[in-house]
Amino acid sequence: MPELPEVETTRQDLHQLILGQGIVAVDCSGKAMRLPWPADMAARLVGRRLVNTGRRAKYLLLYTDDDQVLAIHLGMSGRMVLSQLAEEEVAPHSHLRLTLANGMVVSLQDPRRFGSVSLMPVAELASWPPLSKLGVEPFSADFTADYLAQRLAGRVTAIKIALLDQQLVAGIGNIYASEALHLACIAPQLAAGQLTLPQLRALVPAIQQVLTAAIASGGSSLRDHIRPLGQLGGFQNHFRVYDRMNQPCPNHAAAQNCSSLIKKLVQTGRATFYCPSCQALP
Repeated sequence: MPELPEVETTRQDLHQLILGQGIVAVDCSGKAMRLPWPADMAARLVGRRLVNTGRRAKYLLLYTDDDQVLAIHLGMSGRMVLSQLAEEEVAPHSHLRLTLANGMVVSLQDPRRFGSVSLMPVAELASWPPLSKLGVEPFSADFTADYLAQRLAGRVTAIKIALLDQQLVAGIGNIYASEALHLACIAPQLAAGQLTLPQLRALVPAIQQVLTAAIASGGSSLRDHIRPLGQLGGFQNHFRVYDRMNQPCPNHAAAQNCSSLIKKLVQTGRATFYCPSCQALP
């Protein structure tokens, strides 16, 4: 599933290429997605101009000049594709197509149809149910060790699983939770409520550092993530632990001089990768 860096990379690419463009046509496959399609979507969007882009958690936001916002979730396998109308071959899994005044087409391609497209007034976005209960953004001033200490107090859930809870912190998924916990030298199996304040003070910047590096690399392209113009992300080439089972811990050449190999465990059906030495349980 695209996580925060993949959605943010997509947003940044689109922001540069579609901002200020008018929408001249809207085509929708009508096939069932995770949420119902917006009513009268074409009538509400044709003739409008795209004036800004945004992101909340794993939602891509496209703002129009009449104070509406398209909220797009990429689901498990979705991607946004930008192409020239004159050269476009409509993909079999293309479910939303916005034709722009400059001849470009922005399309949502989602083979598994776990994504969604919603349209609402900007004033309703914060109270929209999929967003209203989300936790803080990991780059916000509210994301602090004290915040985590308060929210995690007493929780027996493993910290790796707790980080996937979008009501705790928005946008972190399986890859970046594993990466950040290794960088902070925290065992993924440790009960979330047992983390000490020094550990939380290490975890917050580790999460931010990993996400920043992933965005700078264009996200991680393992299966589905392709940027709007077709480039692959590159962060998979810099993974510390994710998908590196039985390979040397990256700290083997660092000051820690770790000699362990990366291990894999399954937590609530999801693969977790970690170093048994650097991330040993207390």
